[in-house]
Amino acid sequence: MLIQQEMIPLETPKTSIINRHNFTLIKRQRLLLSFLSSVEVKYAAMLHYKNNPADFINDWMMTYDPRSKPAMLVFSLWDRQKEYIKWLQERYIKKEDGLVEKCRDAGATYLSMAFSIWLFLFHEGSKVSFGSRKEALVDRVGDPDSIFEKGRILLRYLPKIFYPKGFDIDKSCTFMKFINHFNNATITGEAGDNIGRGGRSSIYFKDESAYYERPLLIESALSMNSDVKIDLSTPNGIGNPFYDKRHAGKIPVFVFDWREDPRKSQEWYEHQKESLDPVIVAQEIDRDYFSSVENICVANEYLQATIDFDMEGLDSGEVVAGLDVADEGGDENCLFIRKGTKQIHLSFWKEGNTGQSARKAAFICKELGCKILMYDNIGVGAGVKSEYSNEEYNWLIAIGVNTGKEPTRGEYCPEKKNSDMFYNLKAQLWWLMRRRVERTYEHRNKLKIYQPDELISLQNDKQMINEFCRPKYEMRAGGKIIMESKEKMRARGIKSPNRADACILCYAYPLVIGSHVKFRTI
Repeated sequence: MLIQQEMIPLETPKTSIINRHNFTLIKRQRLLLSFLSSVEVKYAAMLHYKNNPADFINDWMMTYDPRSKPAMLVFSLWDRQKEYIKWLQERYIKKEDGLVEKCRDAGATYLSMAFSIWLFLFHEGSKVSFGSRKEALVDRVGDPDSIFEKGRILLRYLPKIFYPKGFDIDKSCTFMKFINHFNNATITGEAGDNIGRGGRSSIYFKDESAYYERPLLIESALSMNSDVKIDLSTPNGIGNPFYDKRHAGKIPVFVFDWREDPRKSQEWYEHQKESLDPVIVAQEIDRDYFSSVENICVANEYLQATIDFDMEGLDSGEVVAGLDVADEGGDENCLFIRKGTKQIHLSFWKEGNTGQSARKAAFICKELGCKILMYDNIGVGAGVKSEYSNEEYNWLIAIGVNTGKEPTRGEYCPEKKNSDMFYNLKAQLWWLMRRRVERTYEHRNKLKIYQPDELISLQNDKQMINEFCRPKYEMRAGGKIIMESKEKMRARGIKSPNRADACILCYAYPLVIGSHVKFRTI
């Protein structure tokens, strides 16, 4: 870092931000004069900056923050920001994808554009691309919140000694496109579901990628665009491609935590909790995937209390199975089995047709002494009904459940009937599971005492636990609860919660039947 080699320590208790800002500007002016007076010094500096992007940003760039006075400040990188620039450089050199999980106000987008401008100025033929869900987020001239206006600010306040020959910001930095005619480098932007389709990039930044409305379409469109695709986002719940990538362990991940920001303290954090909505705090500051989406039916905090929960009486009762048969390519067939209210088995497989899956489930049930099996009879469930109608399954009580039908008769509470509370049986079953999980949390934390048959004990299957936290609920006219459809979940980039659905079906017994029968459809 060429400037700081000449600088005295600035971080003293009495040193204000403005003083540090002014002091750095003076040092920059002195270094700039040395460039102008010596060709050798300038050449050595340019060679250094070509390989050290963090130094170039820290030594010469300015950033904009309307909350401060002055609003234009020297881009003085803190340690974690320097590490991020180095991390981006590593991804670029190694030609590999990466993911950035960021908290609020970490400056990740500004830093990504600053890194892009470094490539734009020093690396011939580089092409950087930015994509987002809305055009206004990518570029809106005059709006410093948009990505490309950030880039214009960075370039506008950069000393002109670093400009390419013949470079004119007004002519070379047009809407969603920066062009360096001297070295043929570009920075381009785009928005929508087809970002990246048909193009090629040296590095592609996917801004706020956890919030794409149709993320799977974008993943497909971008698949061949670049060897270096960087997902940047704050969390937006689980089950979407951003969450899956973050936790798959297949690509490098960089995390911006608010505690690494020297401008923030515990006092600052407590103030945010008092003044902001809890969902915003979870999403933008705490990077909490499970709490960052509103209207999730089953909360992860309560689910954790069900894992390996044990008490006398939990496994007293019948052995019951729930079977969720895959209804589209790539989905799993899932079999969940409990004894009493305690899970004793979970298996899942993709191979085989509906009939073969029904036979496999029956074989497992027989081995575990399970004689009652619940399954969803909508769609492919008809194949399960056909298989189990054969005499060879006369030992098995197979009960088809149509979750799209009306709720069961009776009252949910003294004030409301089930039919007044729930839109359909699916909503009722999910909501009852929500209450069962909450009661387990209350019982385990000694907040209230419940009987074993009101609780639930689950094994530590991370996939199943995560699936419970995926579906949302909403209130229809009249206050009826309805669960998010699989179509809407797919639109959010979330796969069908097959393992959770198998569990839900398993615990539907004996609520949705009047008595044990050989074969019955509800």
